[in-house]
Amino acid sequence: MSDSTPQIVAQNLTLAYGDFVVQRNLNFDIGRGDIFIIMGGSGCGKSTLLKCMIGLKSPALGDVYYNGIPFWSSGPGQQDAMKRGFGTTFQAGALWSSMTLAENIGLALRQYTELSDADIRDVVAYKLMLVGLAGFEDYYPSEISGGMMKRAGLARAMALDPEILFFDEPSAGLDPISAKLLDDLILELRDSLGTTVVIVTHELASILNIGNNSVFLDPVTKTQLATGDPKDLRDNHENLVVRNFLQRGTAEMMT
Repeated sequence: MSDSTPQIVAQNLTLAYGDFVVQRNLNFDIGRGDIFIIMGGSGCGKSTLLKCMIGLKSPALGDVYYNGIPFWSSGPGQQDAMKRGFGTTFQAGALWSSMTLAENIGLALRQYTELSDADIRDVVAYKLMLVGLAGFEDYYPSEISGGMMKRAGLARAMALDPEILFFDEPSAGLDPISAKLLDDLILELRDSLGTTVVIVTHELASILNIGNNSVFLDPVTKTQLATGDPKDLRDNHENLVVRNFLQRGTAEMMT
């Protein structure tokens, strides 16, 4: 596949809960190795779009294509195979409190691979090292900080070497320094592993520091107002709503 071929394509997506439409006519491409930001005001449907992309919420219309294959038009077997290429982290880390970090990260390896216990221990140690938690294998989630828990959740999401990592508000609840360290880690992992990253966030610093592609969802018109590099959208987009969001409400009308 050519590097110019999008890895992910959202085509004519409409998202709804019953008769209530959340977003309609969403169309965007995500290239391999992009850090793609799903952004917009409160209640615009960012998390609903993420759920659609990872297979938790079916669209009312349209589909999401992975490497040219439509996810929602595929059968359960094909969908499961595609989801094996996903890694997902959640706002609170979603680690099992009764398991050590090693047990949390090793769970998927035990379920989906035939690796020996020794090999699983090696993989777990490597994943924890990648996120800066070497030596924390035997700690429980209650024994580490919130920032460390986010990184442990990332290590678990990477357990099966996914092609695509999905994040739901990764910086939520973190102080600015911890949030910056997590942003730096996401960039480092993207650069070293070539992973495509999709992030739901409202944190402006993260959007502008690490995003190179994005979609802006609007809760009023219930559709996308923009797609592209967030820094470009901040500086040049014709829509005042988009520029205001990315300039902390200081944008002026273009003449």
